[in-house]
Amino acid sequence: MTRDYEVIVLGGGAAGLSAGLTLARARRSVAVIDGGAPRNARAQGIHGLVAAEGISPAEYAARGRAEVARYGGHLIDGRVPGVARTDDGFTVRLDDGATLRGRALLAATGVRDELPPIPGLPDHWGTQVLHCPYCHGWEFRDRRIAVLATGPMSWMQALLFRQWSADTMLLTNRFTYDDESLARLDAMGVEVHDGTVTEIVDDPAAHGSSTAGRLSGLRLADGRVIEVDAVAVHSHLHANVEMFGDLGLEVAENEFGTYVPAGDDGSTAVPGLWVAGNLRDQHATVASSSADGVLVAARLNMSLIFADAETAVAAGLTEAHR
Repeated sequence: MTRDYEVIVLGGGAAGLSAGLTLARARRSVAVIDGGAPRNARAQGIHGLVAAEGISPAEYAARGRAEVARYGGHLIDGRVPGVARTDDGFTVRLDDGATLRGRALLAATGVRDELPPIPGLPDHWGTQVLHCPYCHGWEFRDRRIAVLATGPMSWMQALLFRQWSADTMLLTNRFTYDDESLARLDAMGVEVHDGTVTEIVDDPAAHGSSTAGRLSGLRLADGRVIEVDAVAVHSHLHANVEMFGDLGLEVAENEFGTYVPAGDDGSTAVPGLWVAGNLRDQHATVASSSADGVLVAARLNMSLIFADAETAVAAGLTEAHR
């Protein structure tokens, strides 16, 4: 079965749902496809989102889906193995065998996180293992926060988390930093611990209680255990672009991972393919991803309006010359 839409949105997170809502309200036929694996699924709440502060990721997605549907947008659950180019747009193949056709695609497929290979670290991702102080720093204010170094910029992450807690430390984890960077940390009261982190330590007293499995510290290669309440770490980001295959979509890389270069309006070098959210802005939060989805959807809608106007003008000229 093949279904036709003017715009197909890939990804049902903040950027994708906001784009779907904007396009549906613009009276476009739009489908939003969601694979059901949100990056923030393990977070207890979304923060910095005005009028919805602390809302759970599941509730946020449910409200967004309902709003898109209210204006006639279609929500489709499924994964997309591949996308192909056609003469007048794109075809999107779903994992259940269904096919969708669209004049334009808006990709909001986001990124996935690769954490350092330290035993126990993934178990606490999104709860006590953090990456963004603006998202979760308040919840660990004045607590013991350890920044786990993953590269040459980690000293800046430690300086940032110091804003939320005076009890912030940097674990160098095999990385070295220049005297100027270390002087800044020392001046702000950030302790620096040399050594390689080998595993996450859970609180044995918490087992069998309501806090079972709670992170309590970091073990170093020399056997020392540093007690902490939270660990801040930069993950390596991978743009979710596998479904685009040989369309020619450009993927770039920087010190944080991969992303899709795009114009200010979200347009890419592939005609008719637009990107929004973390796919083009690695540091976008839920709030900024949502705003980006609106912006890109509006620019995409305008491009379709111009295309329709040009087609109408060409048709009129053809008719006039008959």
